[in-house]
Amino acid sequence: MLFEQNQKIEGASWSSKSPSVFEIDIKDTVSGYDFYVNIRNTGNYGYSNLYLFVNTRFPNGQLVKDTIECLMATPEGEWIGSGVGDLHDQSVLIKRAVNFPVSGRYRFEFIQAMREDPLEGIADVGFRVEQMENRK
Repeated sequence: MLFEQNQKIEGASWSSKSPSVFEIDIKDTVSGYDFYVNIRNTGNYGYSNLYLFVNTRFPNGQLVKDTIECLMATPEGEWIGSGVGDLHDQSVLIKRAVNFPVSGRYRFEFIQAMREDPLEGIADVGFRVEQMENRK
């Protein structure tokens, strides 16, 4: 694993004005990486999905904006992922086989993009970057 960090959302109430920000120093521009968002929600999260805006700032200043959807529950209403008590964790693959084009410091901002603001029921947000295994 290249990077993993999780950030607590105070009071499990996530404002769109308070992005979760992660910075990574990259040297390897050859290998492929998989990106994951880690989400911990409480049992009172009111939706079966979660929309996020992801802004990626490259070391050269370039900015890339994405919108992603994370499924939080099955159509039957069961939370996806693992849970203990009122908390449920999952790690969602958001990009596969990414090559970093330049070395240096990358900044990733995750902003909740739901209509409810602040968004109740999200306790933690994290970001994980794993080097891809060699596949034959």
